Amino acid sequence: MNWLRLLAIIVKELKQLRRDRLTAAMILGIPTIQLLLFGFAINMDVRHLATAVVDEASNSTSRRIVETLSHTQVADVVAVVPEAGAADALMRSGDISMILLIPHDVERRLASRDREALQLVVDASDPTLQAAARQLVTMPLAGAAVRTPQIAVLNRYNPERRSAINTVPGLIGVILTMTMTLFTAVAIVRERERGNIEMLIATPVSSLELILGKVLPFVLIGVVQVTVVLSLGVLIFGVPIRGELWAVYVSALTYIFAALSLGVFLSTFASTQFQAMQMAFFTFLPQILLSGFMFPYAGMPKPAQWIAEILPLTHFIRLIRGIMLRAAELGELRREIWILLGFTALMLALATLRFRKRLD
Repeated sequence: MNWLRLLAIIVKELKQLRRDRLTAAMILGIPTIQLLLFGFAINMDVRHLATAVVDEASNSTSRRIVETLSHTQVADVVAVVPEAGAADALMRSGDISMILLIPHDVERRLASRDREALQLVVDASDPTLQAAARQLVTMPLAGAAVRTPQIAVLNRYNPERRSAINTVPGLIGVILTMTMTLFTAVAIVRERERGNIEMLIATPVSSLELILGKVLPFVLIGVVQVTVVLSLGVLIFGVPIRGELWAVYVSALTYIFAALSLGVFLSTFASTQFQAMQMAFFTFLPQILLSGFMFPYAGMPKPAQWIAEILPLTHFIRLIRGIMLRAAELGELRREIWILLGFTALMLALATLRFRKRLD
C-alpha cells in the first residue's frame, strides 16, 4: 500500500466535501438537531392533558373536585359538560385526552367505601397518556372517608394496552414520509441529471403540468404501501379499523399528496441525487420525533409543539389514529384535512415558482 497515494485520495475527498456546502451543513446539522430535539423537545413526563369533566352532581363538592384536578398540572380542564355524550364526541375528535365523570351521588360515594367515587376515561390509543392518568388515581379528594384511591381508570380504545394498536397507524405515516418524499425528490433530480428536463422544456408542457406528471405515478405506490401495512397490521397484530375504510384511504391520499409535494419542493434545491437524499433525510428526523409517533406530543414544550404543527406527519397521525382507533368521522377531523391540503398547495406553488426560475 502506497501511503502517499492514500493520503492524496483522503485530501481530495476532504476538499470535495468542503466544496459541497449542503453535505457540510448536514454533517453539523443532523447531530445538532438530534441533540436539541432529544434534550429539549422529548419529554416523557406528560403534563397539562386536555380534559373534559362530566359533572352530573353540579354541587359544591363537584366544583371542588374540578378545582383540585386543575391544580394537579396533569390535567387541564377545557370543558365542563352535563352529559357524557358531549365529552365522548370531544374525545373521538381528538380535542381531549381524558374525561372525568362525576356521578350525581358523588358525596355519598366519597363518604362510603363500597365503590370508587369518580371515573376517569383515558384515550388509551396513546400508551404514554395511561401512565400520566394513573398519577390522578391518588389525587386527594375532599370529603373522602378513606385515603384509598377514589378514582377508577377506564382505558378506552386500547383497554389491553397493546403497543401495536398505537404503533401501526402511525407507522403508515412514517413509511409514506420516507418513501414518497425521497422517491419524488430523487426522481425529479435524476431527470434533470439525464437532461430529460431540458427536452421537456421544448414542448408546450407547463411547469405545473411537468411537476404533476412526475408526482402522480407515485400516488399508486403510496396506495399500495398503505394497503400492505393495513393488511399486515390487521392480520398479524390484530389492529382494529373502527372507522370507515374509505375514510382511511381518503386520509392516506391526502397525506400522500402532501409528502409528494414536499419532495418536489426539496428537489428544486438539490443539484444531484445524493443531495436530494440528504435533504429528504433532513426532513425525516424532526417529523418522526415531533409528530407524536414516538414521543407524546403533550409532553413537548410549546416551541416544539409550534414546530410540530408545521409538519404534515403530525396532522396525518391525528387523522389516522382518530379514524382507525376512535372511529372518528372525517367531518370531525376536517381541520387536519384542510391543513394537509393547504400544505400541499403551498409546497406545489413554491416548487412551481422555483422550478420556473431555474428553467429561466
